[in-house]
Amino acid sequence: MSEIQLFQLALIAFAASLLVSVLIVLSQKWHGGLSHDHDLDGVQKVHTTAVPRIGGLGVITGILVGGIAFRSLYQAGQTSSIGADMLLLVVASLPAFVAGLIEDFTKRVSVRMRLTATALSALAASALLGATLSDLDLWGVDALLAFVPFALLVTAVVVAGGSNAINIIDGFNGLSSSTIVIMAAGLAAVALRCGDNLVANLGVLCIGATLGFMALNYPRGKLFLGDGGAYFLGFWVSEMAVLLLVRNASVNAWQVLSICAYPVIEVLFSIYRRRFIQKVSPGAPDALHLHTLVYRRIVFRYVDKNSKNPWKRNAAVACIIPPVVAVCVAVSVAVGTSIAMSILTVLAQVVIYVAVYGRLVRGRWTAGEAGRIGSNVTVNAKLR
Repeated sequence: MSEIQLFQLALIAFAASLLVSVLIVLSQKWHGGLSHDHDLDGVQKVHTTAVPRIGGLGVITGILVGGIAFRSLYQAGQTSSIGADMLLLVVASLPAFVAGLIEDFTKRVSVRMRLTATALSALAASALLGATLSDLDLWGVDALLAFVPFALLVTAVVVAGGSNAINIIDGFNGLSSSTIVIMAAGLAAVALRCGDNLVANLGVLCIGATLGFMALNYPRGKLFLGDGGAYFLGFWVSEMAVLLLVRNASVNAWQVLSICAYPVIEVLFSIYRRRFIQKVSPGAPDALHLHTLVYRRIVFRYVDKNSKNPWKRNAAVACIIPPVVAVCVAVSVAVGTSIAMSILTVLAQVVIYVAVYGRLVRGRWTAGEAGRIGSNVTVNAKLR
C-alpha cells in the first residue's frame, strides 16, 4: 500500500474515534452516573473532577470503521484478505474489551477476570488468525513452543500481560495513549520494512483511532480511556507484536520486546516490588509507579499549581515519559535487526528504568542504588 492510502486509513479511524469521543463527552449528563470515574480519592487517582471513563468506545469504533472502510476502498488482491483479518482481530478483542467496559460501568470486575477475558481474546486470535507464538529466541523455550498447548499458553500469557501493562500505565492524561501510538508506530515501521501490510495497517488503524481519543483526553482530560480502552489497545498492540513474529521469520523477539519495553518493565517491576518488597498482592493498587513518582518528584517541583487549569500538572507527565519512550523505540527499530543489539537495547532500558526509579524514590543518586530501592519503598509510599 502507498503512503497516501495508509494516511487515508489513519484519517478515517481518527475521524470515527473523534466523533464518538465527542458524543460521549457531550452526552455525559445522561450516562455519567454509570460512566464517570467517581472515585477521586483512590490511591492511584490524581484527577479532581468526575470524567467519563469509556473512551475505549471511541477507540474501538475508530478501528472498526477503519477496517470496514479498508475493505470497501481496497478490495483487490491481497488487500481483501487483510481487510477481513482486521475485522477478525476486532472480533477476537471483544472478550477483553467487554470485560474492561463492564468494569468501567460497574467497578466490580476483578483483575483476574479481566486477565482471563484477555487471555480468551488471545486464544480467539490464535484460532482466527493463527497468531500463536512459535519462536521467542530463547534457548530451550523455543523447543517447547513446538508443543501446541504450551505455545497457546505462552501466547495467552504474553497478550494478557501486555494488555494489563497498558492498563497499569494508564494514570495520567495522554500517557498510555501516547505510549500506544509510539509502540504501534515502531511495530508498523518494522512491518513495513518486512513488507507485512497486515501488521502495518493494524498499526495505522491503532494510531488513528488512538489520536482521535487523545483529542479529548489530552491535555485537559475530558475523557478517560478506561479499562475497556486500555485492555483493548493493550490487546491490539500485543497482537501486532505476535503477528509480526509469526508472519516474519526475519524479525526477532528481542526487537519486538525492546519496542514494547516500557510498559512491560513497569508491570514486571511492579509485581516484584509488591510481592517481594511490600509483601502484598501483586494486584494491589499503589502510588509507586514510575509515572506517579515523576508526577510527585518532578512535576510538582517544576510545574506551578494552577487553580484555573488544574489539568496542567497532570498533562505534564506525558511531556516527560513518552519522549524517552519514543527515543528508545526509534533506536530499537533502527538497530533491532541484530539479536545482540536488541538484547542490549532491552537491557539498557531496564537499567535506565531502575536508575531513574531509584533516583525518584530516594531523591539522590547513590552507588548500588538499584539493589537497595526496596528499603525506602514503604517509607516513600507516603509521598502522595
